[in-house]
Amino acid sequence: MSEPRGEIDVSVVIPTRNEAPNLRALLPRLLEAFRGAGLSGEVVVADDGSPDGTADAAEALLGAGGRVLRRTGTPGLAPAVIEGLAAAGGRILCVMDADLSHPPELVPALVRAVREGADLAVASRYVPGGGVEGWPWRRRWMSRAACWLARPLTPVRDATSGFFCLRRSVIEGVPLTASGFKIGLEVFVKGRHARLVEVPYVFRDRTEGTSKLGSRVMLQYLGHLARLAAWRILRRRT
Repeated sequence: MSEPRGEIDVSVVIPTRNEAPNLRALLPRLLEAFRGAGLSGEVVVADDGSPDGTADAAEALLGAGGRVLRRTGTPGLAPAVIEGLAAAGGRILCVMDADLSHPPELVPALVRAVREGADLAVASRYVPGGGVEGWPWRRRWMSRAACWLARPLTPVRDATSGFFCLRRSVIEGVPLTASGFKIGLEVFVKGRHARLVEVPYVFRDRTEGTSKLGSRVMLQYLGHLARLAAWRILRRRT
């Protein structure tokens, strides 16, 4: 966009890999949410070389409403988000998934929470008013267990949420690690935030594309928790 850095109200970073069909539904809704809330917003799509034309679709849909990063570096959700955040120009930074499980209409509410004093606003399935649709009991249990395991590190009830907004100052100078699958958890634990709020929403599973969840991801998550715990201990000692 043409505005200088810091003149944009909000930047929404969306990491992608083969999400062209979902972006065609998501981006018009997100841009309309900006307009409806009177926000000066940009969308930063950080694409991992999708062979399905995701980057081209995003550029056509966004026009002057954002930018597309055609990534050639280390692939993965966390590296894509970190690169997207570094490129974003908004006063408030947001992160969300491309698969339509995160309703774009919630972005103005998250931004409003930050404007009203929160350093970090997290879209949460696990506060009153939040929930999940379309998940079998096993996946529900795994999600709850993952959040419970993170409680010693963060008070965020939905610690595995990938949908959040924050003040730029929360992550300025913070060493975010690109090896973690849950970039939200990395921000919740390491970020500089005195006040956080959780805004309820109902998670609806993707209808297009393939979920990245699997046993490998679960093992990565446990390793991520261990690294964050070690970081916390070392930080307290220094």
